[in-house]
Amino acid sequence: MLTEFDEFRRLYDGDQFVQLLRNPDGVYWLKLRSISRVKQLRQFCQYAGLECADIPDAQLFAHVYYHKPDVKILESFMRELFQVERASREANEDYLVSQLYQMRVFDWGGLYQNSLEQTIVNHYIKRIQSWDTLNTAIENELHISLRGYVQCSWYNHWSSIIIEDIFKSHPAVLPAMGLVKKVDFFIHDFPFDLKVTHFPDGYMELLRREEGLRSELAELKAFCKQEGIWFESGKPAKVLFPELLTKIAEHPTQSARDFIAGFKATRARMIRQTMSDPIALKIWLYENQGVRRFDAANRFFLILVDIQSLEESWKLKRNKKLLTHAIHSHLDTMTPERMEDLHLGFAWQGNQYETYAEALFVIVDQPQSL
Repeated sequence: MLTEFDEFRRLYDGDQFVQLLRNPDGVYWLKLRSISRVKQLRQFCQYAGLECADIPDAQLFAHVYYHKPDVKILESFMRELFQVERASREANEDYLVSQLYQMRVFDWGGLYQNSLEQTIVNHYIKRIQSWDTLNTAIENELHISLRGYVQCSWYNHWSSIIIEDIFKSHPAVLPAMGLVKKVDFFIHDFPFDLKVTHFPDGYMELLRREEGLRSELAELKAFCKQEGIWFESGKPAKVLFPELLTKIAEHPTQSARDFIAGFKATRARMIRQTMSDPIALKIWLYENQGVRRFDAANRFFLILVDIQSLEESWKLKRNKKLLTHAIHSHLDTMTPERMEDLHLGFAWQGNQYETYAEALFVIVDQPQSL
């Protein structure tokens, strides 16, 4: 027979957040879980006047849970802990934002997130037999690719910290501390894992198929062939797509200008339709997770969109003023009464899941500067 504490742990590990949320003690367990590092828990015991000096580290979380200091004391401690951490970052934030603006091109160099080791093994270690060829490839290819991978990872890391702080500084948000998996913050007692993303290429293709349209790449290829704009068809899609889009946009003909205008108008229409009813997109985002990173935790999707150039949407992650206004304005509307509207179900690998998810679109509709 599982104890209450162990039952909550089982639900947490099994991504059954809806069941946790239906029990007030489950919400309390999650909040306490967000400060479950030993150092933080011992600080909390002192803060709440709870004796814990003789409690082994491994038993400390359960010890504090079963003594249940008042939830308002717990929340006050969490907010104060965040303010201490936030103060050190805030003093350096203007400098950090200025450094993010040094990024001119967002290019993973072929070494995408979560596939670095696999790419190196498949393309270099297992494919190349010659020592000299291997070292030439390292110097001429891998060094450049690694630079792009590290730069993109650096940009995502620091911009994400700034964005999280924007959320956590809003009065309706209770910050989770200690980099706890699956929970970045609470909004009216609902835990959320923040996911900052762009309008997904795969979802755009789905919307186009539903309207009987060809893929965007197929449209670009067809226009280039029609207008006699040469391209190397054997290139990977991720390389060929921006090349064709740029070639057409810079082609000095009225037909090219008309094509680009129509291409962007279709994108904008589909994005705005999705904004008006984002439920299908939220379900798609859950159902199209990779196997290694799957979970069914509650998610807050922050979707950044540059209408004029979706490929440049990454730049919005460093636009602190724009993000702060959009995020705080949206959080002002998230009253306790509407939280239940965020409930949804989805299927993944034959199983059904329940969760809560919000989607906030931050959109610019003007050309962005470098």
